[in-house]
Amino acid sequence: MYRKDEKEECCYNYKKKQQQAAIASIFSYKHMKKVYPVGLYRSSSSSLSSLSSNSSSLSLTLSQNSNDESSLTDHSSSSSPFDHKVSLALRLIAPPRQRRREQNSPTVPRPVGVHDHDHDQDGDGDGEPRRCNWITKNSDKAYVAFHDECWGVPVYEDNQLFELLSLCGMLMDYNWTEILKRKELIRKAFGGFDPNVVAKMDENQIMEFISDKALSLVECRVRCIVDNAKCILKIVREFGSLSGYMWGYMNHKPTVNKFRQPRNVPLRSPKAEAMSKDLLKRGFRFVGPVIIYSFMQAAGLTIDHLVDCFRYKECVALAERPWRHM
Repeated sequence: MYRKDEKEECCYNYKKKQQQAAIASIFSYKHMKKVYPVGLYRSSSSSLSSLSSNSSSLSLTLSQNSNDESSLTDHSSSSSPFDHKVSLALRLIAPPRQRRREQNSPTVPRPVGVHDHDHDQDGDGDGEPRRCNWITKNSDKAYVAFHDECWGVPVYEDNQLFELLSLCGMLMDYNWTEILKRKELIRKAFGGFDPNVVAKMDENQIMEFISDKALSLVECRVRCIVDNAKCILKIVREFGSLSGYMWGYMNHKPTVNKFRQPRNVPLRSPKAEAMSKDLLKRGFRFVGPVIIYSFMQAAGLTIDHLVDCFRYKECVALAERPWRHM
């Protein structure tokens, strides 16, 4: 009888050692380094008990969006410690998508289009309306005002279209903030961007603008604006107005986009490429597809305010009433 009990105990110990060896092989240093090279093998190589004790710190390492550690530590009270350790280990080596689904509990719904960095719908909590994400608290006042008052508003007046086209051409040398701070000086220098006035500027006036430190314009930019004014006069003779030519590419109605993230906003579009190609054929300069798309955004030919920006609905309302602002 004693030998029989001893034999059964030996068989039990042998099976237990086989199970432990199998689990250890799963979490071997070499294997785990291939699955998750994030330091998981450091805690698992010693023992499964150390794996259980370090589970909370590992969960934060593998998923920074986790707000609840219970998704990795919850287990049935009826399960054995050994089953719990295996279940915990399998969760830690689960694919990233599966972990995200487990960690984003359905009991905490996330509204569509609302992200962790977003503010409330009406503002940012400081009494300011919600704007596109590229407008921050550090943005210059001129840049914020341009976003709130001009950017995305449909423009139908020739002089304003010429001005925006010229300002967008300067984006190759300056950013919007630098341009907008000098906008009034540039507008005054170029006669309100009247194509008839700019096209008649002589060499002395061009050199005067180039030497003006307040304008801070390079020679090629000044000459480009003058040459483009001459091209605009030709378009006016052919199409009746620059506005009619530009809006003809849009079928006289702005394109309304529904972008939720800045990364969704493109740098160019097929219509911008078509307009750029035709403008280049007509002798315009600095009118590549990226510059033209920036012009289309500023002039309201395309509405690219993010959908949660307070200006989105306002610009869309204007876009739905084409040609009423002339």
